[in-house]
Amino acid sequence: WNLISFENLGEYYSGLSGKKKEDFGEGKPYIPFMNIMANEVININYTDLVKIKEGEKQNLAQKGDLFFNTSSETPEEVGMCSVLNEQIDDLYLNSFCFGFRLSEQNKRNYLPEYISRFMRSGFGRKIMFPLAQGMTRYNLSKKYFLKSQIPFPPLSEQQKIAEILSTVDEQIST
Repeated sequence: WNLISFENLGEYYSGLSGKKKEDFGEGKPYIPFMNIMANEVININYTDLVKIKEGEKQNLAQKGDLFFNTSSETPEEVGMCSVLNEQIDDLYLNSFCFGFRLSEQNKRNYLPEYISRFMRSGFGRKIMFPLAQGMTRYNLSKKYFLKSQIPFPPLSEQQKIAEILSTVDEQIST
């Protein structure tokens, strides 16, 4: 297995910015904070709406993107991860999280589903827990996040691990 830092896997992008209360409730879909907190894989039936003006600069989410929450009341919940497994046009990300996109080169060797499941596992939580900074509200430093490393088996093993954990999740839900 190889240890790879996030900074060598791809780049992060921010969620919605510059929005006011009256911008929400209609418009384009965006992934809410709780969808990321509750799911290893984004539930595409759980989105909210936000107005996006013509020409407004906001980052779009894409299939394969990973999402991390940047803040929580407990350090254990900082940096929870979820992956988008479907392409949805004009889909945005809430402002309390950030997206992470693998580089085109790395999409061939690293499976986003594996990364999401690993980051929610006990091992992944041990990586994220020390990155939580704060006293009453804990925040994730993207600088330290990008330096953090996760172990990767060969792609075929990443696929098997993700499949097994997906099956277990489905059985638990049933």
